[in-house]
Amino acid sequence: MNKLLTTLFALAVASVTSLAQAQAPVAATAQAPASAPAPDQRKAAAAPARGGAKSIEAKVAACVGCHGIKGYQASFPEVYKVPKIAGQSAKYIVSALTEYKQGSRRHPTMRSVATPLTDRDMADIGAYFESLGKDPDFNLPATADKAPDAQVAALLQKAACVSCHGANFAKPIDPSYPKIAGQHADYLFVALKAYKTDNNPSVGRSNGVMGAIAKQFSNAELKALAGYVSSLEGDLKTVPEDKFR
Repeated sequence: MNKLLTTLFALAVASVTSLAQAQAPVAATAQAPASAPAPDQRKAAAAPARGGAKSIEAKVAACVGCHGIKGYQASFPEVYKVPKIAGQSAKYIVSALTEYKQGSRRHPTMRSVATPLTDRDMADIGAYFESLGKDPDFNLPATADKAPDAQVAALLQKAACVSCHGANFAKPIDPSYPKIAGQHADYLFVALKAYKTDNNPSVGRSNGVMGAIAKQFSNAELKALAGYVSSLEGDLKTVPEDKFR
């Protein structure tokens, strides 16, 4: 009888010990804190995906919708071809976008495009469009390739255009000034008229120098100036996206 009791007691102890050992890993697993991600994993999670909201394609998307279509026309404040900006200097593009954002250039569509842009966005957009005009095999003449008629020559002298835009109207003395040789004539005319417009919340450009120059001329004279400058050889162009070609 004593031998039987001893055997039963040994079996009971063994069962309890086995159950405790089986539960221990489960409890340890439940109580153990989750391991922290490795540094490389944290960096990967924080890094934006390529081609995301900050890609250059996304930044210029609103631009190419108008400026990337050859012959595309705006309808405000009047019908005219949107300007060629491929090949324009990055510094000028940044300057123009900043003025639209701040309101010194007044145009509802351009204001809505420029307002959300950061300084970095503007710099990237400017650099992108400047790069589209680079052609190592193309050299502009040092001076205008076509002589103006007597009337336009007198207007150019009065306006002193070459003093800022360069002798060939394509190499400004400062990259914050625009290249204008070969730009669309109707756009140049609308832009020049904008410098004459005061006290209009939707139209106009506030620039003391250009305002003083433009206000010296009638609209007919501004149109003559725009027509001549547009006829000159320049490196501005419209470069469509693949889907527009």
